[in-house]
Amino acid sequence: MRRILNPRQRMRSFNFVVERDPDTGLFVGYVPGWPGAHSQGDSLDELQRNLREVVGMLLEDGEPTLESEFVGIQTIQVG
Repeated sequence: MRRILNPRQRMRSFNFVVERDPDTGLFVGYVPGWPGAHSQGDSLDELQRNLREVVGMLLEDGEPTLESEFVGIQTIQVG
């Protein structure tokens, strides 16, 4: 199901984290700092579709107040 944007709405972008559940093999995604902004899917494409739908529904309730800000990932070496 494709949502049709109101001409007054603007396209929004949100970073999300993807992990694979070791028990189910599903891809799990969430928007850091935004409670409720999470979903899962059998493929990355399905996860993106599902998460896009969840975020769209959450935005209908108004502008999100993020509890944290995603900055990025880093690698450390230990040895």
